[in-house]
Amino acid sequence: MPTSSPLSGQLVTIFGGSGYIGNYVAQSLLERGARLRLASRAPHKAQALKPLANLGQLQFLPCDITREDHVAAALDGANYVVNLVGAFDGDLTALMGEAPGTIARLAAAKGVRGFVHISAIGADAASPTAYAKSKALGEQCVIEGFPTATILRPSIVFGPDDNFLNLFGGMIEMLPVLPVFGAQAKLQLVYADDVAEAVAIALEHPEAHGGHTYELGGPEQLSMMEIHERIAAAQGRRRHFIAVPDGLSAAFAALPGTPMSRDQWALLKPGSTVANGTRGFAELGIEPRPLGLFLDKWMTRFRKHGRFGLSNDRAKARSAAG
Repeated sequence: MPTSSPLSGQLVTIFGGSGYIGNYVAQSLLERGARLRLASRAPHKAQALKPLANLGQLQFLPCDITREDHVAAALDGANYVVNLVGAFDGDLTALMGEAPGTIARLAAAKGVRGFVHISAIGADAASPTAYAKSKALGEQCVIEGFPTATILRPSIVFGPDDNFLNLFGGMIEMLPVLPVFGAQAKLQLVYADDVAEAVAIALEHPEAHGGHTYELGGPEQLSMMEIHERIAAAQGRRRHFIAVPDGLSAAFAALPGTPMSRDQWALLKPGSTVANGTRGFAELGIEPRPLGLFLDKWMTRFRKHGRFGLSNDRAKARSAAG
């Protein structure tokens, strides 16, 4: 990264910085020389970032963003702010709707220069899901409190340690026949490093990106069925996938203890793709990377005998041959 970044030496508070995306955002900002304050309910989860930071470059702060005094303390002395907090359970209105507004209002009062708020594709005040409604409320509250904030709406974020590809990778490794929910739903999976780069660029240039909303999706749209098939091919395994009817999928998601909640099913069904005419990676000067660039390497550990098994080309040939 260029050493002349406007973020070099500046203090950036990252709310939710110990989460999955926070790890990538923190690395991108550390490389630019920023000083980071990771504000989170569980900051210890980000301890792995310590070796990547110089002395005095990284601070961990316990923080409950639903408490105004915690937010105010986390913002003391900050030059820039990133809000990454997201959840599928708990009081979503408080966490993803009202709390971002508190952060925005206090950040503006403290003279913060730039603010990036992570929302999600599908944020919609009229949505039947608490998740999408809360995300929409969060966007509204952020803009009201900090009008020059940049809002980023990523699709489903993938990476080597995600809970999406690895979940399906483990299932495909173990089961010869698998159900596929929302088989035709189109997803524009987006690489975690690309999202982190978008955050950094938006922070570096609030004069250009502030007050705008960007939808972030990868370079291709894949159905859930295609994603399953690609994962199986990358593992060199032959699997039979069964598309589950929507009615049955909805009934399954309504059951207690299932890996997919009712809200998650309702969000999956329409898919997650960038809307036509919206700002996106191109306006940020980023060329997003496709899933295929990484999938073969990441699925190595799921192949028979792992790294000591067949190369992927040979595994694919054997799979195709039966």
